[in-house]
Amino acid sequence: MDIKKEFIVREIAGEYILVPYGQTTLGFNGIITMNELGRFIWENYEKAKDEDELLGFILDEYEVERDVAKADLNEFLDILRKNEIV
Repeated sequence: MDIKKEFIVREIAGEYILVPYGQTTLGFNGIITMNELGRFIWENYEKAKDEDELLGFILDEYEVERDVAKADLNEFLDILRKNEIV
């Protein structure tokens, strides 16, 4: 799975923020704030071959029910898709 645009994660005052850089700054005007799970998903997105494997990464890392993890994953990926980041 690939990330389409240039973003980096920055931790500012205990919060994780996706900040655009390079050519992405020309078309994306803003930032995306993430929680710890969002940061984990971001850091593992390109390591996973598909969403099911990414879900497995989450379940291995966090003590959470599968349905809750799946809903959280879908919510974060929907934000990334809406902004054409993935």
